[in-house]
Formats: sequence, structure tokens, C-alpha cells
Amino acid sequence: MLLFLCALPLWLGAFFTVVVPTALAMLGPIIVRKRYPLSVLVKNNEIAGFKFATVGVIYAVILAFAIVAVWDKFNEAEALVLKEAGAAATLYRISAVDEPSARSMRAALDNYLTAALEDDWPKMAVEQEGQKAARALDRLYSAAIQFGETKRQAVGVEIMSELAAITEARRGRLHHAMGVVPSALWLMLVFGAVLTIAFTFFFGLENLKSQVTMTGGLASIVFLGLFVIVSYDHPFTGQVFVEPHPIKSVLDDFHAAEALSAAQRQ
Repeated sequence: MLLFLCALPLWLGAFFTVVVPTALAMLGPIIVRKRYPLSVLVKNNEIAGFKFATVGVIYAVILAFAIVAVWDKFNEAEALVLKEAGAAATLYRISAVDEPSARSMRAALDNYLTAALEDDWPKMAVEQEGQKAARALDRLYSAAIQFGETKRQAVGVEIMSELAAITEARRGRLHHAMGVVPSALWLMLVFGAVLTIAFTFFFGLENLKSQVTMTGGLASIVFLGLFVIVSYDHPFTGQVFVEPHPIKSVLDDFHAAEALSAAQRQ
């Protein structure tokens, strides 16, 4: 369900996450008022108001913590993509020599980055790993080892260091693609939202329309917070996602350099 909501267009996700629950919440005071008369509900105002303040503060802290946490994880996913692109650019520069092993390494790196764009990103959107990209990374390791054997030890160490950075960054983004908010926290967020909003049903205001309006305002703020968390929970799914622009930029620069080098040789 969460992946389904993340994959929806923003307006449709907002409709299911904010508009529909808020409308249902606004029905709550009306239903309670039909069950209990105003004279009974008024007696709850003093005690229920104190408890509502406590519950509201606790839930506000939890909601704020979840929003900050999911935003940090989203930024972390972006940093992993930048790290992967930077390591790939370094490998391109190290292998920018006219040798058979260097050409093989550049070709393997080109295949890996292409597979990352065409295979990993679509698969991460549905919480899966691209197998083509995984095999391309294996071939890149083989080509890099062969190229490193023809160079000084320091160059070989740098090559393996950059390959390790690519592997670590890829594993990181695959992990983030599975969702960054744990199930236990989601349970607390949903239960806390229901409990906080339900408290408002049992206050007794003489003007029922005012009570319904206030309940709707509170519900919309709570569900907007949940909508933000839903939108950022899967960094590679939906319209709010980590784009592969850094990797695509490295790949485009590499192709341009290869085309220029081929033109100069001719």
C-alpha cells in the first residue's frame, strides 16, 4: 500500500492521503454528537482538553522527528548517487590512455553506468535490484583488475578504491529504495494520527460546525505531515525521487570525450 501511494502522481497521492482521511475525520464529531448529547460532551472539555494537549505534543514530536529523518535519508540517497558518479568519473580519467586494457575498462564502465540508468533506476522504483547492472559491475571489476595489473601499485590501489566506492554507493541506494521509515514507526504515526484526531470528537462545542471545521483543520495538518513522509519514504519512487542526473552527466561527458578522441585519431 505504501509503495502504491508513493508511486501515484502527487495530486492523486494527496487526495488519498490528505483529502479523503480529512473528510472522514470531519464526520467524526457529527457521528459522536448524534450518539451523545451536548450536555454530556461539555463535561469532557476540561479533562479531555488537558489530555489532548499532552497527546498532541507527543504526536507532534514524533511527526516532526519522522519528517526530519525521512528528509535526511532522502538527502543521503542523493549523496550516494553523487558519490557513485564521482567515483566513475575518476575511473574514466585514470583509464584515459590508448591501451587495450584501458579501452576494455572504459567499455565496461560505460556498460555499467548505462545499466544503472536503464536497469537499476526502473527496478528501484518497485523495490527491486537490477540484475543487468549487477552483472555489468562484475565485468567492470574484471576489466579494472586487468588494467590495474599493467600499472603501478599506487594506480591499482586507487582503481580498487574507486570501485569500492561505486559498489558501496550502489548498495546504499538499493537499500534506500526499499523505504527509509521502519514499519514500527509507521504504526506509531498512523495510530498516533487516529488517536490525536479522535480526541477532538469528544469535545462539546455548542456550534457543531465550528467543531467540525476545527477537526478538519487539525486533520489536514496531521495528514499533510504524513503525506510528506509518504512522498519521501521511497527516494527512487514516484514524482519526488532522486534523479540519476549525476551519473547521466558523467556518461554524457565520457561519450563526448570518446567521440572527440576518435575524431582526432581520424
